[in-house]
Amino acid sequence: MKIINYLGALICTILLMTGCDDNTGSLGMDMLPSEDLLTTQTKIYDISTRSIAVDSVFAKTSTGYVGKFTDPQFGYYEASFLTELNCTDNFKFPAVYKYDPIKQTASGSMAGDSIVAAELVVYYNNWFGDSINACQMSIYELDKRLEKNRYTNIDPEKFYNKNTLIGRKTFTAYDTSVPDSVRNAKDSYGNSTYYPNVSFPLSKEYANSILKLNREHPELFKDAETFINNVFKGVYVKNDMGDGTILYIDRIDMRMMLCQHYTDSLGVKLSQTNGKDSLAYSYYTVFSSTKEVIQANHFFNSEMIAMRVAEEEHTYIKSPAGIFTEATLPYNVIHNDLVGDTLNAVKLTFNNYNQESIYKYSMDAPNNVLLIRKKDVKSFFENNELADNITSYTATHNAAATNTYTFPNIARLVTTCINEKEEAKKKAKEQAGSSFNEATWEATWITENPDWDKVLLIPIVMIYETTGGYNSTLTSIQNDLKPGYAKLKGGPKGSALKIEVTYTSFE
Repeated sequence: MKIINYLGALICTILLMTGCDDNTGSLGMDMLPSEDLLTTQTKIYDISTRSIAVDSVFAKTSTGYVGKFTDPQFGYYEASFLTELNCTDNFKFPAVYKYDPIKQTASGSMAGDSIVAAELVVYYNNWFGDSINACQMSIYELDKRLEKNRYTNIDPEKFYNKNTLIGRKTFTAYDTSVPDSVRNAKDSYGNSTYYPNVSFPLSKEYANSILKLNREHPELFKDAETFINNVFKGVYVKNDMGDGTILYIDRIDMRMMLCQHYTDSLGVKLSQTNGKDSLAYSYYTVFSSTKEVIQANHFFNSEMIAMRVAEEEHTYIKSPAGIFTEATLPYNVIHNDLVGDTLNAVKLTFNNYNQESIYKYSMDAPNNVLLIRKKDVKSFFENNELADNITSYTATHNAAATNTYTFPNIARLVTTCINEKEEAKKKAKEQAGSSFNEATWEATWITENPDWDKVLLIPIVMIYETTGGYNSTLTSIQNDLKPGYAKLKGGPKGSALKIEVTYTSFE
């Protein structure tokens, strides 16, 4: 009986608890006075934008660009590059074959102490523009050591002279002389064995001078630094003829052909059935441009870039090293409007006009862009930083749907910049005391920090590294050096861009 009473009481208690209120989510809000209810609101602010010309960008990349391309809207630009060649530590050519008849052992492999042939080979897989446009490439040996200046306005004339020409070659990006059997050949793993290239023969005398130096002074080949300083400073590759093609160079190899004996397990040379020595002639890559050595790209744009920058009804972004869009964000207005409120989100969208491919080789809109404080651009690229979603953000072009570059929430950028100014004002006020004049301080501070409220929209490429399986990690953000542009809405006299601010306040 006691058990029945207990169960009945428990059931009544549960019914009372569930019958009080089916919705407890607004319990705390119901306890607040009506005038203190939290509300979320959105305000729209105008932002001003303009195009700015960029004469150079930081370009730490292992890709070299060579060629000339003329665009009806932006004029022509020329690309060339300079690079060092790497030398492996303690590099040595194979020893000359020697046989000890007493011990019946042998050492070395080279049949004679000389180079059979040599060449510099410029390898590429991709290009922009006309694949069968006739071009001419020249390659020069550097006579001065490259500086660690990776900006694209580097002056090649400082590092070579016209008397150091290694070779000059006419070519097309797609070499029609290569048969399909060679172009489509694959190895046992299914990888292509054909690698598009432009080769420049080197004289046997020049190649043998390097061989002799290596034999007599091996200390000059102990590492890349010593080799570059004392043996071979690098090359300059430029376009001499042809307009409409830009090659994306993967690397440059110095290759030498060696004649070597086939040997058995003891190193003793083998003979053919007719009694003659069995010899092998093979090319070997002895030095190559790699990520470990300095490479510098040089770009030159025509004056039509300045004409596009002067247009005020819109803005542009243009790569390589052409045009950025600068935006001035209304931090002061936002701060004054929302004092005491909580900033939740700030959405910024750059709309670009439809780009019709009316030319045979039209440039596409850059796939990725970086939004960054103007004052941070130099250190960002030089220090190989990644976007922190505080003062730098990335966005991908939404070409299929909205044709925009959208940054859904840059609230941390807004609060960071506002707090930066407020902290500076606080320190100035503490130092000046009663003599502090806010209006005077404001005008002086803005003059000394003209880029405080400015951000840049920059075309970039995002470099990922596969870390195992299908996982990839973003390892680098670099300036986009491939041809591309986007025409954006805005500009000093165009329709103002909007910034959408969502905030929470007490009513």
